[in-house]
Amino acid sequence: MTDPARDTVSALRVLVYSDHSDTRAAVIRALGRSPDPDLPELSFVEVATAPMVFAQLDAGVIDVVILDGEATPAGGMGLAKQMKDEIDPCPPTLVLLGRADDRWLADWSRADATATLPVDPITLSTTVVELLRNAEL
Repeated sequence: MTDPARDTVSALRVLVYSDHSDTRAAVIRALGRSPDPDLPELSFVEVATAPMVFAQLDAGVIDVVILDGEATPAGGMGLAKQMKDEIDPCPPTLVLLGRADDRWLADWSRADATATLPVDPITLSTTVVELLRNAEL
């Protein structure tokens, strides 16, 4: 079903959470403005604290969330779990892992997808495009 309000939006909004500005910048560089020709351009909302993650989500304008699982003091896996418990509907969520072996923790957090740090541009963009295509935008 088409949402008329969504039709007026020119870009999909990607929230990128990390306490490290270098990690946020790496994610944004990896995705670029147009990772897929069939999707609208991306616009990025960078946040460094958990309260700002929820402030942005409460505003209802985020299409996909990328959380740094290694962030401190609030890690991305804990935030993903809290989001899934408290926000309905919750946007698709990707958690960046320090180790691929931590996928089981991301499963606990109910993240929709994972990628590993350091950021692999091809893997990250492929995963985010898949999340956006499968989302009810």
